[in-house]
Amino acid sequence: MKKFAGCLVTAAALALSVGHADADFSVSGCESACDVSSCDSCLSCDNGCDVAGCDLLGCDGAGCCDDFGCGKRLLGLIKQSDHCFDDFISPMINPVFFEDPRTLTEARAIYARHETPNSVGTLGLPGGNVQLFAVQMRAALTDRLSIIAVKDGFLIADFDQDPLAGLIKDGWMDVSAGLKYNLIRDTQRGTLASAGFTYELPIGSQRTQQDIGDGEFHMFGTFGQRFANGNAHWLSAAGYRLPVDGSVQSSAIHWSNHFDVKTTCRTYLFTEFALWHWTDSSDTGLPLGVGGQDLFNLSSTNMTDRDLLTQNVGMKYKPNGNIETGLAYEFPLTGGRDIIDNRLQAELIFRY
Repeated sequence: MKKFAGCLVTAAALALSVGHADADFSVSGCESACDVSSCDSCLSCDNGCDVAGCDLLGCDGAGCCDDFGCGKRLLGLIKQSDHCFDDFISPMINPVFFEDPRTLTEARAIYARHETPNSVGTLGLPGGNVQLFAVQMRAALTDRLSIIAVKDGFLIADFDQDPLAGLIKDGWMDVSAGLKYNLIRDTQRGTLASAGFTYELPIGSQRTQQDIGDGEFHMFGTFGQRFANGNAHWLSAAGYRLPVDGSVQSSAIHWSNHFDVKTTCRTYLFTEFALWHWTDSSDTGLPLGVGGQDLFNLSSTNMTDRDLLTQNVGMKYKPNGNIETGLAYEFPLTGGRDIIDNRLQAELIFRY
């Protein structure tokens, strides 16, 4: 597994070494990167941009339109996704907080099997596993503004023995939603940047360690860059997790990165990294020495200045601009593993 991860990192580094001038995504560049005759549904060629930088998004022969989707709206309200960046794939690591910089309308089904260490935190609690079933939703309201719902679902807990078996049981997760605004959208150079926020409503099951305090805010920025005529990509996002009631939950910052390379017109190999740094502990609770990574925000009194770095390796299959599916395996790189020993994650995206 480590050897495979190293190969992916090397491949990503080679892709990123391509000069910025080569990142222009014109018709001529697309044709040089993909033989249309042998790959008639290559995403780079079907949903790219013309030489002038106009979007070609099903305008019924009317030519280019600045308003992507040509004004078409689902239910008269929701716009189409920005398909001029269909050569990109969405990140999988840190799924609640690593936001795609594109303006999207989609439903994203997520399954994760998350294994904890055998000895959890500073108290050495016996571990186990949890399984998450969730669906994220995103809806483009304008060319730049979208509403995002990034945390929900049902969690099934299976711990070896108490006290975690008594503290974390099956139940519903909190619900987190907010807004994202696209700040930079350069179709020729393949550059994207967005910013936004979410608020986590404390309406989940307390027996699942949800519904703690008064909820939390997450402020974030996210960036994307195309390389090698759409055959390689880099996504990066950073954010600050701020609970409303800091006496019962901790604060943390995160930085997540995604690197992918195309192996065929429809398949991608990728590796991703997520770094967490806890800036403040809760005032009440127990000296657990774990914060809960991305699924939880536990009442732990000794989290200040702790770090967690994880990596995943995975593959995605994207037959067209409306469907995307992926599988990833995640593992910790730091000695402090918080609540993760490993995580197997699968997802299926339906995009409008």
